[in-house]
Amino acid sequence: MQEFHKIRRLPPYVFEQVNRLKATARAAGADIVDLGMGNPDLPTPQAIVDKMAEAAQDPRTHRYSASRGIPGLRKAHAAYYGRRFGVKLNPDTQVVATLGSKEGFANMAQAITAPGDVALVPNPTYPIHSFGFIMSGAVVRSIPAEPDETFFHLLERAVRYSIPAPTAVVLNYPSNPTALMASLDFYRDVVSFARKHNIILLSDLAYAEIHFEDEPPPSILQVPGAMDIAVEFASMSKTYSMPGWRMGFAVGNERLVSALTRVKSYLDYGAFTPIQVAAAFAINTQDKEIEKARQIYKQRRDVMVESFARAGWDVPPPPATMFAWAPIPEKFAGLGSLEFSKLLVEKADVAVAPGVGFGENGDRYVRIALVENEHRIRQAARNIKRFLNSADETLHNVIDISAHR
Repeated sequence: MQEFHKIRRLPPYVFEQVNRLKATARAAGADIVDLGMGNPDLPTPQAIVDKMAEAAQDPRTHRYSASRGIPGLRKAHAAYYGRRFGVKLNPDTQVVATLGSKEGFANMAQAITAPGDVALVPNPTYPIHSFGFIMSGAVVRSIPAEPDETFFHLLERAVRYSIPAPTAVVLNYPSNPTALMASLDFYRDVVSFARKHNIILLSDLAYAEIHFEDEPPPSILQVPGAMDIAVEFASMSKTYSMPGWRMGFAVGNERLVSALTRVKSYLDYGAFTPIQVAAAFAINTQDKEIEKARQIYKQRRDVMVESFARAGWDVPPPPATMFAWAPIPEKFAGLGSLEFSKLLVEKADVAVAPGVGFGENGDRYVRIALVENEHRIRQAARNIKRFLNSADETLHNVIDISAHR
């Protein structure tokens, strides 16, 4: 039977190959240090859990909720933007709650895209940035992930040669998977360019609070005129260690927020009301918990960089996010990221995410998630050291197996 049209447009999920190997190894008794999926291991702060449990005692919260988010939650997020970025938002028209930033992004693509539209998306990037548009019938054209002069050169090129003209540009800083950060000056230039060419800007700011430099990441909405063309997505998953709660936001241009709100109104009734109540409580009162999580990720980052370097693998320290974007060690670079990631599971009992899963330009890298404690990270480093010390033998066997297939 022929595949459905939209399913045919989606490539094989490369992460699944590593996940299968990981499951097989664990079933055989292997102790896998899992640095693959960006699934925070930190518990949700107890005060947030207690607030959710308290709200759940009220039977009125068991009914259908509000798809766009309860008023208190939208007000809390608008107030956060005022405190953090100095950006004024109308909670009634410029803020919509989403079921995590991933759902918000996918439904925004659905709301603004016609079949055949062109979207400009960084490569490498978080998969939903591309596949949200692909599932909506758009054509995706790659642009660089690095916020530098090359970005604007290729952005100009993409606009000049795209038919039809691009509908939207995706931005993601701090970036998943590369951990790259962008400056306010960069955002000013992007906003100027987008306004000139009548392009929508979609900014994924999920890692706004997981940063390790003196200067925190800015919001594109701080730029004058950005509100005319931009929507920004945020998530509580990493900031408050609430990944399973599925709570996020889209904020910015009224017309775009309204379009997303309308699409969502046909698809869901919003998150369970007690979750929304607890999310509003978290935003309003739990800034200290954000700082605690930030320090834990920073300590893990430092341990990972230092211990992996001693193992023989130099990993650049990420300035933000809970990920490191690590070049594949030179001896293994020719294998590509998927085969290297498989080897790490099989030979070192360490799981990472293959860079090719974020786009073909990521194939010489793997993404390392800081989702295990410091003891486990050091254990991963010891395993990797043994693996790298036997690199010649491992590569000989890999090449020999390939030759006899």
